[in-house]
Amino acid sequence: MEKKPVIYLYTDGASSGNPGPGGYGIVLKCGPLSKEMSGGFALTTNNRMELLAVIKGLEAIRWDNAEVEVYSDSSYVVKAINEGWLHRWQTKGFKKVKNPDLWMRFLEIYGRHKVNFHWIKGHAGHPENERCDALAVDAGAGAAARGEILPPDPGYDPAEETLL
Repeated sequence: MEKKPVIYLYTDGASSGNPGPGGYGIVLKCGPLSKEMSGGFALTTNNRMELLAVIKGLEAIRWDNAEVEVYSDSSYVVKAINEGWLHRWQTKGFKKVKNPDLWMRFLEIYGRHKVNFHWIKGHAGHPENERCDALAVDAGAGAAARGEILPPDPGYDPAEETLL
């Protein structure tokens, strides 16, 4: 069986106000191929957009057991994985945890791949991070103009998401 190449997933989330209009940006790289994605919402938070960026990026991968290197400037997301916060939250049934809907959605897709998380400093000139930031900011501004709202945590239904 031929070994699949490593996938590099760069993500960023942005919110103007917390909550306020926001968006996420994604750059996926696999060998010579590259893909950009974004989405935005009129009312959301920065942490929701940071996490949703990772989720959407992982969901875009077309095969299981992919080796994925995730690069994010979100301490919230990276530390939740690398420092075991997510495991503790899951053990406690996500009680008193923000964004449980997205964390549960993350766990579904995270388990399909071999994923390593890397924290990178935001707004420090990293080309892919800068591109993700631009995508996220643009998506949030566009969503705000259209009035698109990401549902709040309780009763979250991904089928109701309105993306760009």
